[in-house]
Amino acid sequence: MSELTFEQMLDESFKTIRNGEVVDGTVIDVKPDEIILNIGYKADGIIMRSEYTNDSSADLTTMVSVGDPLTVKVLKVNDGEGQVLLTYKRLVAEKGNERLKEAYENHEVLRAPVAQILGGGLSVVIDEARVFIPASLVSDSYEKDLSKYQDQEIEFVISEFNPRRNRIIGDRRQILVADRAKKQKELFEKLQVGDSIEGIIKNVTDFGAFVDLGGVDGLLHISEMSWGRVENPKKVFKVGESLKVLIKDINDTKVALSLKFPETNPWANAGEDYAVGTVVEGKVARMTDFGAFVELAPGVDALLHVSQISKAHVDKPSDVLSVGQVITAKVVDLNEADRKISLSMKVLETVSEPAETESVEDVETAEE
Repeated sequence: MSELTFEQMLDESFKTIRNGEVVDGTVIDVKPDEIILNIGYKADGIIMRSEYTNDSSADLTTMVSVGDPLTVKVLKVNDGEGQVLLTYKRLVAEKGNERLKEAYENHEVLRAPVAQILGGGLSVVIDEARVFIPASLVSDSYEKDLSKYQDQEIEFVISEFNPRRNRIIGDRRQILVADRAKKQKELFEKLQVGDSIEGIIKNVTDFGAFVDLGGVDGLLHISEMSWGRVENPKKVFKVGESLKVLIKDINDTKVALSLKFPETNPWANAGEDYAVGTVVEGKVARMTDFGAFVELAPGVDALLHVSQISKAHVDKPSDVLSVGQVITAKVVDLNEADRKISLSMKVLETVSEPAETESVEDVETAEE
């Protein structure tokens, strides 16, 4: 039997390792960009910064200390210089993938901060395993700008799990949809026509505004925005504004809203405010060939017929009046049931005394 050399005996005193093997080690030195480990092998192991963390600017001396135990994975037994290349990040990621696989199979809701905003969605990290959430699955409505999600902690589920193809897809949308459906059900159970409720304006269009009532969207039509007229809703309401609204109608999942509260109805005291014989002021709102419509208050219009504008003959209202002009008139007719008021300016005109004329006799006397 041949005797073993000292080097051979020394080699046999160390354990053997293979690429891909998981080993335990102890930190014996730390530099800003690498960690040196004693792994019980004839050569020490090295973990480069890129194999420890995804943070390319991280200082490893602030993350680990000499004497810390670490479980790592062997990337290459000999890097050509007699060193063993190790990875900590990939091993953690593998464990993270196992965690994600379990969550995928159990439909578990996960929570993590957004690590990166990508062109087509968000990237989150669970135990060093990356999950991609496409823009279409970030919200239950279209999101043009995803930057607001940076570093924000969000909830999601794993909708697709295929680590071999590096395809692990998260879905936040289905959580929001399910949560919204739950809130809708709870809200519809207690909503009643005639209720007043606080909401947040979600969108404003030319025909109205959509108001979020807390899981249910209601439509505030332009005709219900005021007792008076609203020409352009976008000039009156802003997205995000809080608004107290009246539930006007509920049809299945559609909710019609109104700002015409009964207590603010301008016709409620019309019998007193616009009794026949009352002199009122109003603003000319619009004109036709047969007369002018005068706004006495928001929601209360009265007709000033062309024949009631003046004792003098008037062909068209626009010949003597203009839109926006404030006029004074007397109420000559009131029909509360049909909400009709008739005005007259003519009856307020004072009768001017006819000018005194000289008699023929006076003229003749003067001529003499």
